[in-house]
Amino acid sequence: MAADADIIIIGAGIAGLAAGCYAQMNGYQTQIFELHDLPGGLCTAWHRQGYVFDGCIHYIFGSGPGQPFYSVWEELGVVQNLDFVNHTEFMQIRGAGGEILQVHSNPDQLEPHLKAISPQDARLIEAFCQGVRTFKDFDLSLLQQKPKALMTAGDWARVGRQVLPFVRSLGKWGNLSLRELATQFKHPFLQAAIPHMFAWPDVPVMVGMSLLAYLDNQNAGFPLGASLKFAKAIEQRYLDLGGEIHYSAQVERVLVEEDQAVGIRLYNNQEYRANRVISACDGRRTIFDLLRGEYVNRRIQKLYDGHLPIHSQLQVSLGVNRDFSAEPHWVTHLLEQPVRIAGEDRYEVGVKHYCFDPSLAPPGKSVVIIMLTTTYDYWQQIYGRREYEAEEIQESGILIERLEAFYPGLKADIEYVDVATPLSYERYTGNWQGASCGWLLTKDTLPLMIKGIPKRLPGLERFYMVGQWTEPGGSLPIVAMSGRNMIQEICHEDYRAFVATTPL
Repeated sequence: MAADADIIIIGAGIAGLAAGCYAQMNGYQTQIFELHDLPGGLCTAWHRQGYVFDGCIHYIFGSGPGQPFYSVWEELGVVQNLDFVNHTEFMQIRGAGGEILQVHSNPDQLEPHLKAISPQDARLIEAFCQGVRTFKDFDLSLLQQKPKALMTAGDWARVGRQVLPFVRSLGKWGNLSLRELATQFKHPFLQAAIPHMFAWPDVPVMVGMSLLAYLDNQNAGFPLGASLKFAKAIEQRYLDLGGEIHYSAQVERVLVEEDQAVGIRLYNNQEYRANRVISACDGRRTIFDLLRGEYVNRRIQKLYDGHLPIHSQLQVSLGVNRDFSAEPHWVTHLLEQPVRIAGEDRYEVGVKHYCFDPSLAPPGKSVVIIMLTTTYDYWQQIYGRREYEAEEIQESGILIERLEAFYPGLKADIEYVDVATPLSYERYTGNWQGASCGWLLTKDTLPLMIKGIPKRLPGLERFYMVGQWTEPGGSLPIVAMSGRNMIQEICHEDYRAFVATTPL
């Protein structure tokens, strides 16, 4: 049977779209199959009664011309078609006693601010802010610029020379989590606030430092129009390159003949053939459902045995008849008394508004989002029963009541409430346990990111995996590079020179 395409790609998230774009740039005819009716996967937003609720982007590395990752977004047609907002303050953390930590991206502003809160922590504060200054010159894309499988001794030597000035800082701050750093502070408020500076306490300190550094470099902007507009820009680039996308087309099985991937079968029993298949969807579903667990080894089984941390979240999105633009765009409120959400006591609540992007709400109104980490198991146990919807309503009500103390009158101003649980993300994207970034990036999973996770399966030819389940941390530029690098490897297999073009 003749092939329907050179390459079939499963999933129209950022990794799948990127792989499709670079494949088309290099003369391969591709087809993408997406279970949903929109592009982007987890990089998405949804419209509700005049409001747009963003479900993904807080910032994008690579928004600054000439800086790391920028060329990738140029090639994918993003930066030519979107404007970016650059925040000079990443977030605020407010204590129950009225204390405020302003997380300035500029270390020269952050250092005196922290010292004013806690003079006795001056030496630790100076070391932290110096780390931010150091990482302003560090290229996080170093290990993504070329597939590791194609790296030569000369390539590794070049990377080594570029990394050498940062080795001490990488060693010191890469092996320390934000939670652990907080214990070194003497001031009680900073002990409580520091773990929440970058939204999750177990992130390596070097990752947070790099974020502040890139924010200060204006290389971590927010795209106006939010996640869905960002994804649609790449979708348009792919279509302009001659690619084809099948929406509402969920893949039921990867077709294999003589241990070679030869195509896919959809749930409607339609089959499509290709010379190669790339999975850019959920890793666990790919390996254990689409391929029935027939191509695994001990390492792969261990990756998916549940011991690695993943990030599942509860998001309550509010359409509010009030202008929040005078408020900080992101605040984490530390609570004196915990709030019990989804069976867990929570001592903090993160709140974001999006007034810096006027396209997301009607004039004079605001999108306000409450974000909390949560466990998948809690929601899964009640899914399918009336208790599930009742729990959504109850938890959103509890959070709104708590926010009423911080924003008096908020409850009366709310026009729309939307709740997304880990099961919402799982249903929408197919991601295991609703994980929003694959493996959570911690000091323990950081070596996995550097070493890399296998993108081929043992014993199976002409099949490849890209995306967040092959790149711990799962940030958008990393998964885009994942798609790019896989096409480089395929070009190498076919003795083709890899090319990347930039649209006008």
